[in-house]
Amino acid sequence: MKAKFLVPLFLFLGLVGFLAFGLTLNPREVPSPLIDKPAPAFTLARVDDPAQQFALADMRGKVWLLNVWASWCVACRQEHPVLVDLARRDVVPVVGLNYKEVRGDGQLDVRGMAPEAETTLAVERARRWLGDHGNPYMLSVLDIDGRVGIDFGVYGVPETFLIDGNGKIRYKHIGPITPENLQQVILPKVEEIRRAG
Repeated sequence: MKAKFLVPLFLFLGLVGFLAFGLTLNPREVPSPLIDKPAPAFTLARVDDPAQQFALADMRGKVWLLNVWASWCVACRQEHPVLVDLARRDVVPVVGLNYKEVRGDGQLDVRGMAPEAETTLAVERARRWLGDHGNPYMLSVLDIDGRVGIDFGVYGVPETFLIDGNGKIRYKHIGPITPENLQQVILPKVEEIRRAG
């Protein structure tokens, strides 16, 4: 009789312990299988001049951040002043990946929209947003259909990747960067990579 009572009790206590441990984890630190692996190669049109292309290989030899953003992203507005301040300090180059600018906006119906029209609309929206809020990016590129974001394992916007001079992803931050994240985690990792360099 006693054993029948103890088994469910121990199972319940184990479940409570497991759930309590889960509450101590930081939701911004989701493990990524891409850490210390080469960043997915890409070549995309630039927001400032869609006739020009930017490729991952263009940053070879540099430690830099890839920041995934969109004008429709509410959390991007929260993080943007931090990125603008970082750009002013010129500590590390930041490249923007404008993610699904048109397709990600639930307010727009893009069915039947010609690819050229979608690109034009994405460029207009991205430029307007950067003009209104400040441009922290060395340059920003258009991920119209989200394929590059998918290759990087993007869960949502914003996300930021720290990429070393060999093109390897060294750190992934999910959600908006705060001044604390920047000072306590990201910038020390940048310095660590540069020292190891």
